[in-house]
Amino acid sequence: MFVKGVSLRKTVISGSFQIRNMSLKQGMALKGLKVIEMAGLAPSPFAGMLLADYGADVIRIDQPKPLLSTNVLARGKKSISINLKKPGGVEIVKKLVNDADILIEPFRPGVMEKLGLGPEVLLKENKKLIYARLSGYGQNGSMSQAAGHDINYVAMTGVLSKLGRADAAPFPPVNLLADFAGGSILCVMGIMMALHSRSNSGEGQIVDAALTDGAAYASSFLFSSINQIPMMWPGQRGCNLLDSGCPYYNTYGTKDGRYMAVGALEPQFYTALLQGLELGEAGLPHQMELPKWGELSKAFQDKFASKTQSEWVEIFSKLDACVTPVLTFAEAAEHPHNKDRGMFLAGPGGTAEPSPSPKLSANPANPDLTIPKLGEHTMEILGSLGYDEVTSKQLLSDQVINVSKY
Repeated sequence: MFVKGVSLRKTVISGSFQIRNMSLKQGMALKGLKVIEMAGLAPSPFAGMLLADYGADVIRIDQPKPLLSTNVLARGKKSISINLKKPGGVEIVKKLVNDADILIEPFRPGVMEKLGLGPEVLLKENKKLIYARLSGYGQNGSMSQAAGHDINYVAMTGVLSKLGRADAAPFPPVNLLADFAGGSILCVMGIMMALHSRSNSGEGQIVDAALTDGAAYASSFLFSSINQIPMMWPGQRGCNLLDSGCPYYNTYGTKDGRYMAVGALEPQFYTALLQGLELGEAGLPHQMELPKWGELSKAFQDKFASKTQSEWVEIFSKLDACVTPVLTFAEAAEHPHNKDRGMFLAGPGGTAEPSPSPKLSANPANPDLTIPKLGEHTMEILGSLGYDEVTSKQLLSDQVINVSKY
C-alpha cells in the first residue's frame, strides 16, 4: 500500500527503499553535477532522469510549443523554455552550458551544429563538458541522417529476426531494447566513463550513443551464444530454448484468462515444475527431446488451463520451480516481495512508478517525483545566469523564452 502522511516527493510503496526528505540531494552519488538536457522523447529524457534520480541537477531545455509532451520521464528536473530559432535563445543555452558537466542532445546529426551549439563550439568554451549525443544511427555512416524508431534500429541489428513465435512475423519488444537498454542506459554508462576519464585528464569529450549500436551491444549474448552454445539455437525463430520454442520457458494461459510464466530450464527446476503440475515424467517426452517439444507444450498448456492463476500461485509458492504469475502493473506494485524491496514509488495521481535501480548502500538515490511544468523555472534559471528582471521580461516579450502559465 502507499505510505500515508508524506508528500508526493517522498512517497514510496512500503519496503526497504528509505524514505527521506526528497527536496535534498545531500549525500547522493551524483550530487553537484550539472546536466543540460535538450528536450526529446524516450531515450534522452530517461537518461536525464537516471542522472536526476541519483542527485544530478538536471535542467531540461524545452521548446515553447512542443508537438508532443516532454513530461514523460521528467521527474526531478527543472524546465526552461527557450526558442532556439532566436539568436538570444541560443545565447542563453551557451551560458547554461558554460559551467555544465554534461549535455544530452537527442537530435539527428548536424542539428546542434546548425543551431551554433555543436561540440566544436561548446567544448571550446567549456573544456570539461561531456557532450552526449543520442541518435538512431550514430553521428556518421550512410544511414546517420535517416529517420527511425526502436523497431527500425532493432531490425537493423539482426536481433529482430530472432524475436517472435514460430510461423509468425518478427515481434518488436515494445521500444525497450533500442530506446532504453541500448540508448538511455548505455548513454549514461558512456557519460560515467567520460566523467571518470575527465577526473584524470581534466577534459571532457563527445559520447556518440547510437541506439542501433547500443541495441546490438545489449544483445551480445545472442550473437555469442549462437556460435558458442549452439544447442540453445537448434532451429528457426520461435523454436529455440529462450524464444518461446521451449515448453519449459514460456507463458501459459490459466482457467481465468490470466497467465503464468515458466522458466524451469535446469533439471531440478523442471522436476519441480512437473511436481506442481502433477505430471509424471514417465508419461512425457524427455526434457531435451526437441522433436517432441510440441507434445510437451500441449501437456503443459492443458494442465495450466485447468486452474486459475491464483491457484497456481498457491501451488508453486511451495516449490522452487521458476514459475511465477504474469502480473499487471497494479499487481506488481502490491506484490509483497516488490514492496519489501521498495521497488515502486507513488507517482503523480497515486500511480506506481519504478524506484531507481541499482540501490547504492552508501549514497542511495533520492528521487524527486515532482514533474516540472513547461517553462516553470525559466525566470529562476535566467536569474541564476545574471539576467535582470527587465531583460528577462524583454526576452519573454520577444518570444525568446516562455514561462509556465499554470
